[in-house]
Order: sequence, then structure tokens, then C-alpha cells
Amino acid sequence: MDKKEELRIIEEMQAVAAQMKADDIAENPESETELFDCDCCAKVKPLAGSIAYGPVRLCNDCVLLAETGFALGKIKNIDDLIKAMEDARLEEMCDFIKEDEARHNN
Repeated sequence: MDKKEELRIIEEMQAVAAQMKADDIAENPESETELFDCDCCAKVKPLAGSIAYGPVRLCNDCVLLAETGFALGKIKNIDDLIKAMEDARLEEMCDFIKEDEARHNN
């Protein structure tokens, strides 16, 4: 696959992910403010545009990464993405713990 085709796929997936989020908000406006912890990046994200892949729920940003990875043949399943995101997820969890400790110590 050449770079032009990869770019086309990435742009297409960006449009799909943005539309999914917009559709969720149109269907249920509260989904934009309902938050959850993404099982991939560990960030607190809006429910809008998220997808459950079996037992895990990914935020819209991680859905974009997953679907682009599938389309480009870079990942075969969600576990591949979660493994690839492990360092970022752990860093996010550590930051949360540090912020929580700082709030409790003030």
C-alpha cells in the first residue's frame, strides 16, 4: 500500500470517527458529558463516539486508532492496540494517582 492510499484511509477513518461521535450526540446529547475511563488510553473521555469491543470500551480517539490500524493492516485485534498503548496508559494512571494525592494533601 502506498503513502497516498494510506493517507486516504486515515482521512476516511477520521471522518467516520467524527461522524460516529456526532451521531451519538445527536441521538443522546448527554453522551457528550457522560464520562468513562477508556480501557485503552486510560483517560477519562466522553461516552459519545466510544465503542465496546467485547469486554473493553474505547474512547472515540482510540476507536480512530483501532479502526485505522485495522484498515491499514497494522493491528489484528483490540489486544494489539491495548498492548501498543500500554506505556501511555500506565503514564496516564500514574498522573491520575499523583494528582489525586496532591488534591488530598492540600
